[in-house]
Amino acid sequence: MRHIPYGYRIENGRAVIDEEQAATVRELFQNYISGMALMPAAEKAGLKLYHGSAGRMLRNKKYLGDDYYPAIIDKETFDKAEEIRTSRAKALGRVWELEGKKETLFPTSFSISAVKKVSDNPFEQAAYAYSLIESEVDMGGTK
Repeated sequence: MRHIPYGYRIENGRAVIDEEQAATVRELFQNYISGMALMPAAEKAGLKLYHGSAGRMLRNKKYLGDDYYPAIIDKETFDKAEEIRTSRAKALGRVWELEGKKETLFPTSFSISAVKKVSDNPFEQAAYAYSLIESEVDMGGTK
């Protein structure tokens, strides 16, 4: 069974808006957009949430509505809250841009000298044979 987001309840197998909770969700969005921080915005709306939980509520796209959930928040309000959340996170240094992906070199060419039989034990013979393999790509000073 899935978790039903705050603001909804299930009736006859369908998600419907719980108007009292939905009003609280709308108030959370409005408080945040008006300039309040996450936890004070949640507290003023009557929600006892941690910072992360309040942030997840603001990012929950189900509040926009989909095939199963009816809309509680309009797209303009949702986008405005997300814009503010992102700009605050960047201002606080909480957003890291990924640097260019480092290219990983894997050896693609190998050479092996002649293999002699050194043991009747197949594991020892295999270990000897593998020890003769040399990569022809320089892997950071080792070959």
